[in-house]
Amino acid sequence: MPGTRKLGRSTDHRRAMMRAMVTYLLENGKIETTVTRAKEVRAMAEKMITLGKENTLHSKRQVYSYVTKEAVAKKVFDEIAPSYEGRNGGYTRIIKIGARRGDAAEMAIIELV
Repeated sequence: MPGTRKLGRSTDHRRAMMRAMVTYLLENGKIETTVTRAKEVRAMAEKMITLGKENTLHSKRQVYSYVTKEAVAKKVFDEIAPSYEGRNGGYTRIIKIGARRGDAAEMAIIELV
């Protein structure tokens, strides 16, 4: 799995959070989160899109096993991956938006390009 940040969570909690965030990003195209989480989400989201571009049975099983919603996994293969056919990586963009009011955590918007 890409990335080595622990994000202050146990392994199971971290994996579940990442799966949920990647699914939400692929579903809506944009999420607002902290910068460190955004960097972790970017790694997995780009891996899912790359698998979607291969469009083999093995890659479909890998995407369906990671993405939590079947409709979103289908969207990866039908809509998202074909739109990035001529692009070699760099499917997401992270934009820093400043500090969060409560705890001054650095916030960012991660979106599909």
